[in-house]
Amino acid sequence: MRDQYYEQLDRIVEDLVSLTTTVRRAVAESTTALLDADTTIAERVIDSGRDVDELIDEVEERAFVVLATQQPVASDLRQVVAALRMLADLQRMNALAVHVSKVARRRMPESAVPLAVQPTIRSMASVADSMIDQASRIVANRDVTAAARLELEDDTMDRLRTELFRIVLDDSWDHGLEPAIDLALLGRYYERLGDHAVNMARRVVFLVTGELPVSG
Repeated sequence: MRDQYYEQLDRIVEDLVSLTTTVRRAVAESTTALLDADTTIAERVIDSGRDVDELIDEVEERAFVVLATQQPVASDLRQVVAALRMLADLQRMNALAVHVSKVARRRMPESAVPLAVQPTIRSMASVADSMIDQASRIVANRDVTAAARLELEDDTMDRLRTELFRIVLDDSWDHGLEPAIDLALLGRYYERLGDHAVNMARRVVFLVTGELPVSG
């Protein structure tokens, strides 16, 4: 029975890593849809968002079953609690990928991002992709040191968002109000993707050490 119990815990972690990879792919595809004004990709991300939510719900249900039937304690309890919170982060990240695709779809057949701003959005998307990838590795390896490093990359995301606002608010901005609103939303979406990746890393610190990291 105990072997089965630990297999259940291990499977939850494996599913977390797999789901993080799935969400990372959705974020990358949503960025492609956004910058290339690709209707097919945007619709695929939006449609698959519901499927990803269902997968997350299935893992969450299994975690609750372990919590209710096995009554884990100490580090095992921390693992289940951390997993449940990471699943919530993944659900929000999946929703953010859908939001990016909806911005893309709303402005088609044109790109929602003017050419002059595309390098900044690409950089934000690249940082988000790196952070999600690192979060996946941190969860798989319970790497507390890597979790601390991820906080530094979040600073890069914050700087890029500031740069984006500087472009939009500059007197030379001549693309109108609606693109400015879209970019403000997109900046927020990518920033939040980074925040949720950091949250996942902090859950791992809690899992390993039993201590909640202080938010930066």
